[in-house]
Amino acid sequence: MEKVDLIIRGGQVVSADQIISASVAIDGERIVAVGHDDMMPAAREEMRADGLYLLPGAIDSHVHFRDPGFPHKETWKSGSAAAACGGVTTVFDMPNTKPATGTVEALRMKLKAAESSYVDFGIHGLFNDDTIDRLEELLEAGVTSFKAFVGTTFGHLPAPSDGALLEGFEKLAPLGIRTVVHAENSSIMARRQQKMQEAGRIDAFAHLAARPEVCEIEAIGRVITLAEWAGARLHIAHHSAADSLYLIRDAKRRGVDVTVETCPQYLLLNTDDMMRMGGLLRLNPPIREPRHNQPLWDALAEGVIDMIATDHAPHNPEEKLRENIWECDCGFPGIETQMTVMLTEIQRGRASLMDYVRWSSVNPAKAWGLYGTKGTITPGAHADIAIVDMGQKGVVSQRKLQSLSKISPWHGRNVHGAPLHTLVRGRFVMRDSKLITEAAGWGRSIKQVQKMPTPRPLNTDRYTNAILTTPPGVPPTALTMSLKDI
Repeated sequence: MEKVDLIIRGGQVVSADQIISASVAIDGERIVAVGHDDMMPAAREEMRADGLYLLPGAIDSHVHFRDPGFPHKETWKSGSAAAACGGVTTVFDMPNTKPATGTVEALRMKLKAAESSYVDFGIHGLFNDDTIDRLEELLEAGVTSFKAFVGTTFGHLPAPSDGALLEGFEKLAPLGIRTVVHAENSSIMARRQQKMQEAGRIDAFAHLAARPEVCEIEAIGRVITLAEWAGARLHIAHHSAADSLYLIRDAKRRGVDVTVETCPQYLLLNTDDMMRMGGLLRLNPPIREPRHNQPLWDALAEGVIDMIATDHAPHNPEEKLRENIWECDCGFPGIETQMTVMLTEIQRGRASLMDYVRWSSVNPAKAWGLYGTKGTITPGAHADIAIVDMGQKGVVSQRKLQSLSKISPWHGRNVHGAPLHTLVRGRFVMRDSKLITEAAGWGRSIKQVQKMPTPRPLNTDRYTNAILTTPPGVPPTALTMSLKDI
C-alpha cells in the first residue's frame, strides 16, 4: 500500500461494545485500517495518542444554527465551529429559521449558508399543514428528514393538525423517512399561559406551570398512534418527563420504529437550578423537578431513550435575562459543552464510555441512515473522530464558547474529560483544543451517504391518497335506492 495521509498511534479506540488499544490509518476522507501498530502502512503524517481515547465523532440530531434569519444569535460558521470544538462531527439543523425550511427556495438559502460549515450536516425540513404537498419535493432538493412542531416554540410556527400529521406520515412511511416531533400539546400550553399572563405571573416557574407533564404525555401518545398506524418512522425530540416514558417503552415493545433523544439539561438540571438561573433556563419542553432526572438516565441505560442531542438554541444574553419570563427567548447553546459535560458524568460512574459512544454517535447514526459510514471507527467509515483526554480537568467558561451566544447554564461547572482534537472526514477541524479556522467550509451534506432501512408502511389501502377515488364495485353515488323502494 502507498503511504496514507495520517496514522493515529497508541490510542484507545472506543465502540459501543468494547475499548481496544489500536492505531488508526486514514487516507483521504476515510479510515483504511484499525489494528496493531505494527500492521499500519507508512504515512505522510503521524500523531501519537498515548493515554487518549478515540471516539466516533458525536452526531447531534437537534441543533438550531439560526441561519438564515437570525445572524445576531448564530450563523452556520459560528455554530459549526462550536460543534467542532465540542467533538461533534455531524449536525442536523432544525427548520424554524427565517424563512422556515418549508419550501425549496428556503432550503436553498439554508444550504447556501451551510457552505461555511466546519462539520457535516443534515437538514430537517418543515412538516405542517402548508408543506404536506411539498414533502417529496423537499426531499429531492436535499432535506434528509422532517420536523413537526406539535408543540409551539421559537418562531411560533403553527402546529400541524392531526389530519395533516397522519397524511404526512402516510406520505413519508413508504419512503422510509423519519420525522422529528416536538411533542407537547399546544392547546393546553397556550390556554394556561394566557390565564397566567392575565393573572400577572411573570416568574420563571410560570413557564413550567404552563407546560405540565400531561402536555408531553398526550402529544407523545398521539403522534405514536398516528405514526404506528401508517408504519412511519418517528423521532421524539428533547424528551423531558419521567411520566411519559411508559409510552415509548410500550411502543418499542410493539415494534414501532420510534427513536428518542434527551439532552444534558434534562438529565442534570432541574427546578433547583431554576431558582438561581431564572429565565436563562427557559426552554421547551421546560426544565422540570428533580424527580425526573434519574428516570431519564435509567431510560438511556435501558434503551428506551436512544440518544443524546443538545437542542443547541443560541440567543443573546439580553434576550435571555429579562424580568418577565414570557419575554425571555427559549433555549441556550449546548453543542460545545455536551461532550465534556457528559464525559464528566462518565467519570463519576453514571455510565461507561461505551454507553456514551452508543448514545452520542452509534444510535444517532443508525436512526438517520448513516451507520457504517458514520458512527464507527472501522475501515471504510468516514474518519469522523473525537480524540478525548479523559484526565483533563477544567471549568466551563461561557466567554470562551465559539457560539455567538455567550450565555450558558453550564458556565462555572467543573468538568473532567474533554475532546482535544476533532477530525471530520479525515481533516482536523480542531487540534490541540484550537479551532482550525482554515477548515471552515469543509462540512458537507450527508444526503448522498444517507441510506435509510427498507420502509415498512402499513394500512396503505386506507391512506388519504387511496380513498380519493371510488373503489371498484362500489356504486359511484350514495343514491342506491329510490323512495318507492321504501
